[in-house]
Amino acid sequence: MALEYPALLALLCAPIVFAQAPRAIVLHAARMLEVDSGRIVAPAEILIEGNRITSTGISVRHPQDAEVIDLGDATLLPGLIDAHVHLFLHPGAEDLQTVQESVAQRTIMAALAARDDLMAGFTAERDMGTEGAGSADTAVRDAIDKGLIPGPRLRISGNAIDVLGGHEDAASFNPEQRVLPNATQANDAAELVRVIRGQFKEGADFIKIYETGRDQLQSGEFSTPFQYTEAELTAAVREAARVGKRVAVHATGEPGTLYAARAGVVSIDHAYQLSLETMQLMRQKHIFAVPTFAISEYFAEQTPSRRSTQDYHVREFRKQLMAGVPIAMGSDVGPFPHGTQAREFVLMVKYGMTPLAAIQAGTMNGAALLGWGDQIGQLKPNYLADVVAVPGDPLKDIGALEHVKFVMKNGLAIR
Repeated sequence: MALEYPALLALLCAPIVFAQAPRAIVLHAARMLEVDSGRIVAPAEILIEGNRITSTGISVRHPQDAEVIDLGDATLLPGLIDAHVHLFLHPGAEDLQTVQESVAQRTIMAALAARDDLMAGFTAERDMGTEGAGSADTAVRDAIDKGLIPGPRLRISGNAIDVLGGHEDAASFNPEQRVLPNATQANDAAELVRVIRGQFKEGADFIKIYETGRDQLQSGEFSTPFQYTEAELTAAVREAARVGKRVAVHATGEPGTLYAARAGVVSIDHAYQLSLETMQLMRQKHIFAVPTFAISEYFAEQTPSRRSTQDYHVREFRKQLMAGVPIAMGSDVGPFPHGTQAREFVLMVKYGMTPLAAIQAGTMNGAALLGWGDQIGQLKPNYLADVVAVPGDPLKDIGALEHVKFVMKNGLAIR
């Protein structure tokens, strides 16, 4: 995927876009959604001073020097949050990107992907592994935080962790070629602790572990091998907690999902299959399921034989909703184009969630999962001013989230 000069120039010039915000901004729109209650405020205004929300309501105070932005027939929402992205992936053969593209090239493309996600209204994200680019996501996160390049607030995991011969261990290549894995190997509890300490040293905010391997669906029966025992995952969770951090897992089915829930991970991503016990534990411990339907749809379109697994996941997802499993929005964007992942909201509603619940999954629930529940994810006084506007009313048409018309991050109007 070649980089065009205008795109690279726009990235390098990004600091010009991030000029100082006016001391006060008033956003005016036809509606505002209070995501915690589901109440629509109409008309609606938000007063922003510096990088924080000062007040919201039908009308707010207009300081003398305030800039007023009238967004017309739109709904104001908190900035969207995608809890499962891969900034270091792009459409094309995933297994060849590590082989054919240098880490430097992939880092530049990750910065462009971050920009695209931000422009689509995603003001915060959780990057679930660089897929073989080591801790390069630390540089992307830090450059965004310093205002050097545009992008969402990021929680990063560095390279994910996998077992020898596991899910991301270049199993499809000739072993004699010594193709590097797309994850860092750890084969027991002691190695997990050692690798986790290395990930944190290199800047990781949390740890991502591959808990299950290749999936199979035969005669309606789903199966996937677990990769770490419950005791090994517990050791990983304990080590992360020692420094105030958490563990998320790629886990599609039992018994790996149960081991993860018992160990106390913060999220089970993909979650095609959850037993009754697993669902009960997730509800009790407030462990999020992150369904990632958008990637499943994308792969099913590319390979129709995978549609049966997607259909199975949909049936299981409806059981998870009935069981009260906490849900956070995560798209697994990367293999499909960055900036298009609001499709996940549409699919969550299609498969059983209400529009409000889907929006909550991609705002306040995402904020809680990322550890920023008291900072972003809602439009409330003292929260950081991450705000988007979409046309019409997303409670009536969730597809409006695919057409974000205004983006503000940290009090700065980006789009």
